[in-house]
Amino acid sequence: MTEGRPNQGRRKLLGAVGSLALAGAATACAPVPVANMAVARPYSRKPFAAPRVTMDAVIRVIVGLRPYRPSGFVVRRETFDDTTVVHNYGHGGGGLSLSWGSSALAVRETLGMTPGEVAVIGSGIMGLTSARLLQDAGWDVTIYTRDVWRHTTSNVAAGEWSPYSVYDETRVSAGFLSRFEWASKVAHHAYTNLTGPEYGIRWLEGYTLGTRPFGEFDGRPELHALYPYKRNLVPGEHPFGDYYAQAFVTMQIDPGVLLRRLVDDFRVAGGRFVVRDFKRLDAILALPESLVFNCTGLGSRDLFGDEELTAAKGQLVYIPPDPAVDFFTFGGGRGILYMFPRSDVIVLGGTFKPGDFSRHAEPEETERIVRSHRALFAEFG
Repeated sequence: MTEGRPNQGRRKLLGAVGSLALAGAATACAPVPVANMAVARPYSRKPFAAPRVTMDAVIRVIVGLRPYRPSGFVVRRETFDDTTVVHNYGHGGGGLSLSWGSSALAVRETLGMTPGEVAVIGSGIMGLTSARLLQDAGWDVTIYTRDVWRHTTSNVAAGEWSPYSVYDETRVSAGFLSRFEWASKVAHHAYTNLTGPEYGIRWLEGYTLGTRPFGEFDGRPELHALYPYKRNLVPGEHPFGDYYAQAFVTMQIDPGVLLRRLVDDFRVAGGRFVVRDFKRLDAILALPESLVFNCTGLGSRDLFGDEELTAAKGQLVYIPPDPAVDFFTFGGGRGILYMFPRSDVIVLGGTFKPGDFSRHAEPEETERIVRSHRALFAEFG
């Protein structure tokens, strides 16, 4: 494949999403093969291979603070004297999944404006996708950021496409759910146009595990069509012991690869980075740009006085990658559990603790995560 073809495809993707927004619409962990399955896998034709999970295999334990709002993320325009601020923050555990769609909603707030200079605050996934869509719409973009992309919460996201842990079902309005559905579908469409190793995106099977039979597919009914190969399985039809399973296929996103490529794309399109830590709102309003996109995530709590915005602590355990592991799991033990195989590591999670702003790793959570996954994959036998 030539260098020109991926660039052309990228331009076509950004043009399509931008128009929609403005219009309103080899390894240390050897695999454990599993044979003689009663039913063929829904998507992959390869045999199952389980990761070897032990405490000795742990190479890193990290903590990330998700910006969570029970009533859902914020996309809206606000005016401060001569400065217009477009907010795009508060996506909880679904920021990576929603990025292109939520950013398209945000860019739609510029409808009727003449493109000129614009500041984007934040270089996580929301900042980068907002910046790329603004560039595609003709804006001259500068990203102001306290942390370079590799130190953002986005870079430690697990990376499976599913916009979950975004809101509290009892706290959201019908209007928000409509925007959420729109953003989810736009983001899904955008990612399907970026699949491949260049952007670190591939299709994988997922298995949600439970102690009772599953009914309808999990998640909002409006999004069910975005998950192909859906199938409910009973014990004996999969290698996960006595659990019931709901199988489906979605995209696995390697955040390090994706963010690095988006940074390259942004720079190639003429974008600039300025490292700056904003402690107060007046420092943002003093910027030379009269249009500012606020993509500061959890920083919006102090900068813009959003008291509903809180941290949702997540703890992840990394073990070495295993190319033979080509599926991910949810559940299969006590607490929140998931396993995602990425190209750089296998990610074991996790926790979701709203209101917890602490950044230290908790040894007991590490032990629970490792012990539970080790027991789960021992069922492969």
